[in-house]
Amino acid sequence: MTHTIEGIVAYPVTPFDASGRVETTALARLLDRMIEAGVDAIAPLGSTGESAYLDEREWQQVAAASVEHARGRVPTVVGVSDLTTAATARRAQFAERAGAAAVMVLPISYWPLTQAELRAHFTAVAESTALPVMVYNNPATTGIDMTPEFLVELVHEVPNIAMIKESSGDIGRMQRIVELGGGQVPFFNGSNPLALRAFAAGAAGWCTAAPCLVPERVVEFWRLLRAGENDRAAAIFGKLEPLLTALVSRGLPTTVKSALRSTGLDAGAPRRPLLPLEAERTRELDALVAAVNG
Repeated sequence: MTHTIEGIVAYPVTPFDASGRVETTALARLLDRMIEAGVDAIAPLGSTGESAYLDEREWQQVAAASVEHARGRVPTVVGVSDLTTAATARRAQFAERAGAAAVMVLPISYWPLTQAELRAHFTAVAESTALPVMVYNNPATTGIDMTPEFLVELVHEVPNIAMIKESSGDIGRMQRIVELGGGQVPFFNGSNPLALRAFAAGAAGWCTAAPCLVPERVVEFWRLLRAGENDRAAAIFGKLEPLLTALVSRGLPTTVKSALRSTGLDAGAPRRPLLPLEAERTRELDALVAAVNG
């Protein structure tokens, strides 16, 4: 890998203007906010970035703008998932040409996929690019649940598949990845409320949208953990936890975009059929953001 990816991997939303078009100026402001706070990597076009709701031209616009704006400051992990293997591979190749450090692949399918189909899909995508691949398990959003055994097997057997993102919310699965991989398979926690326990279990990093709202506190938490100041890190996480729980109570584009306005950055509304958060819930989120930053 050209870059070592670890620590806080920040997930930006994809801002839209009042007409629903991608707003790259607001995206640049958001990326600057997170990078200047000290996040370790940027991961556009995941679930938080509404990748599934963008057409191909928009997806390419966001991928290219994100990589270019972050270039030379932090590595960029671009989400390239699409419904077909061919389309996912094309996106991986686009991300490579744009200068991404890695790509993240989530299995998307109308039909349930067998392990053989999943293995063929990930292998073909990995073979289509020279970039390292982060294979992403999120059964709550995809309906496809990949076991730790299968994920570690992919890392061991498929060149370029180098990392795992585990978002099932099961700390036991992360511990199993460590066991199966002999502690040598980098895995990233994608479940916000489990961040403290995941790092204790050996996670290489935390993939999170929280830096959109409270980047300094998230970075401070990680730096204290890395420095061995576990009690101080745990205290900060205790302040973060109510906000993290609230963010995942609805779709992340909805909650993050609704709360962003209170921080001085308007990323627009999520794309339909997603709707903005109700006013009362938004006020509750705003109060949680203020409490963390206070």
